[in-house]
Amino acid sequence: MHTPREIPAVPLSRFLKHSLEILKNPLPFHHQNFIEKGDIFKLKIGFKTNIFFCRDAAFMEYVLQKNHKNFVKSKIQTEDLVKYVGKGLLTSEGDHWKKQRKLIQPAFHKKQLQHLLESIKNAILSEYDCIKPNVVIDIFPILNDLAFQTVVKSLFSSAADQKDINRLQYITETAQKMLVRELRQPYLGWWFKASGEIEKHLKLTSEAREILRRIVNERRTSHTKENDLLDMLLDARYDDGTAMDEEQLIDEILILFTAGHETTSNALTFTCQLLALHPEWQEKIKTEATKLKADKADLMATVMHSKVCQQVLEEAMRLYPPAYFIDRVNISADDFNGMHFEAGSNLLFSVYEIHRHPELWNEPEAFLPERFIEGGRKYSSQYFPFGAGPRKCIGNNFAMFEMIIAITELVHQFKIEPDFEAIEITPLITLKPKNAFLKFIPRAHN
Repeated sequence: MHTPREIPAVPLSRFLKHSLEILKNPLPFHHQNFIEKGDIFKLKIGFKTNIFFCRDAAFMEYVLQKNHKNFVKSKIQTEDLVKYVGKGLLTSEGDHWKKQRKLIQPAFHKKQLQHLLESIKNAILSEYDCIKPNVVIDIFPILNDLAFQTVVKSLFSSAADQKDINRLQYITETAQKMLVRELRQPYLGWWFKASGEIEKHLKLTSEAREILRRIVNERRTSHTKENDLLDMLLDARYDDGTAMDEEQLIDEILILFTAGHETTSNALTFTCQLLALHPEWQEKIKTEATKLKADKADLMATVMHSKVCQQVLEEAMRLYPPAYFIDRVNISADDFNGMHFEAGSNLLFSVYEIHRHPELWNEPEAFLPERFIEGGRKYSSQYFPFGAGPRKCIGNNFAMFEMIIAITELVHQFKIEPDFEAIEITPLITLKPKNAFLKFIPRAHN
């Protein structure tokens, strides 16, 4: 019998020594450990608690795809996030997750999404009216509003008024900020409870649920069909012919808000920053978009043929993956590549590190969209912007269509110039941009 390979450990003392830096940005600390210890290391974050940090793409593929049945999401998603968004697709496990995935999947098929593209485009164009030309602006708030409005319009068409939309956006973003504080400062858990902070945020979540309940009930009683995501979710039926109950429907809508807007706004912002630094790619997208507009193809065909724009987005998500960590816990003891993992091991995969691994990518730090000329599938065993396996993001097509429309329309209207030295990041639950100061110069159109 072979002795398991020993996994290098980073001591608790080192974690504590760097705790303030880790609170601000943990990525440099983890990167240094990967350089010194290799692609998997064990970090002690308490006297009995270890986390296995991994940038081994083959191990990630094993966990998410090849042996996915032995791995579940961690308590962060299945408990901590649940109190704010309920038990929807993102936060559920086991039979409940399988049942929901099977029910909801058809709503996100390409054929169904075709009905939503015009409303997505209209939501995008209306947000671009907020861009002040020829002055330096932080583009993130505009793209953040754009992504939220796109999800809302795709879900509800015109059913939600602007006051409700603003309130839902505020509550969604406030709850996420609170969760980040809880995760980054677990030692203040007692204070968050005693001071009423958690209770205050749970009340906000209840308010969001009431707004959604009202919108859903108005749609039910109106007997009108909008062909939006809400109609598809209301019409969906389980194998026994029953529909989703109201509380489950609201859970799923809250998940779509949470998962569907922040990751997209982050990816769009990083893409704009990279395009500002690489204006030749703006011109390539513009040339492609002009040709497609001249062909007068429908919006779905235009999106599907926007190959240059897709390459740019794929490369932006390689360098700055919005979901930059993916966590799992193994149900039973497991072995991989000579390493042994006891049942209940906490595994944290750094998508950020895998996407920049020098053994996997040619010039990993460089912005080279041409590497995706054949699409992302060529790199399917090392490229995970939407995860992988059965739990791969259900909205990946929706997000790509939305981002292709957003970037092509933006580049069609403006030239983008940078007003920052280097792209900086704020790693929270998702990887957020920090200094997206850009200038938008209107293009002259004949």
